[in-house]
Amino acid sequence: MSDQPREKVAPALLPAATILMVRDGLNGLEVFMVKRHHQIDFASGALVFPGGKLAAGDSDPAVLSYCDGADGMDAGLVPFAAAAIREAFEESGLLLARRAGETALLSPAEASALAPFRPKLDKGEIGLAAFLKEQGLRLALDQVARFAHWKTPVFMPKRFDTHFFIAMAPVDQMARHDGGETVDSTWITPQDAVSDPKKWTVIFPTRMNLVMLGRSKTVAEAMATARETVPVTVEPWVGESASGAKVLKIQANAGYGDVEEPLENMR
Repeated sequence: MSDQPREKVAPALLPAATILMVRDGLNGLEVFMVKRHHQIDFASGALVFPGGKLAAGDSDPAVLSYCDGADGMDAGLVPFAAAAIREAFEESGLLLARRAGETALLSPAEASALAPFRPKLDKGEIGLAAFLKEQGLRLALDQVARFAHWKTPVFMPKRFDTHFFIAMAPVDQMARHDGGETVDSTWITPQDAVSDPKKWTVIFPTRMNLVMLGRSKTVAEAMATARETVPVTVEPWVGESASGAKVLKIQANAGYGDVEEPLENMR
């Protein structure tokens, strides 16, 4: 056997999706965020946007039959957008869907009546296509826009290929955390979410996207900006600051500014 050390292989990227559900609040643009359970293996205890790994059913070709707006989206992104809507429903109760043949999104009462399906979808007891068919629903992909695309650095033990989407929260639907993976939730301005690290734990990618979101003052402005912008894929790497300290860096053309983050902040 060779005594040569083996080159460490980076963990495979897991496809994931997350969504920024936004609304216009009294103090400006607000986004819905959930606090992850402290026993979750990734971002435990952190304040995050609803999201997670793609489920097998998200890539089911049958899902396409129950989508509005898929024709205007890159085919490879449809499963991610569907996953983002599904995750938002599971983790917040907000459902970007409408009845077949209608233009309005589900009413608060209709969305609340579907709450028993949140844990069923989460546990894989029912697939997304089967849920949509059974309930006569269509996913409102026409209401979402791409916001960002991040890949976890190669040195992390668990890696995700995450597409971020943004959407205006369905009017008057009630958002509430699931009580399982997420133990708290809040509507919060991007500025407040990043201003008090003693109150909120916010991981690096989330914080960067909150800062970007905070440049918009209204939902209309945030949605217009997202629709006009093609996200640059961000995969942070380790570099050195001017002082020689190890820091995380991202490319300048990604739209986040000149970023040098302490290495320990990449959780």
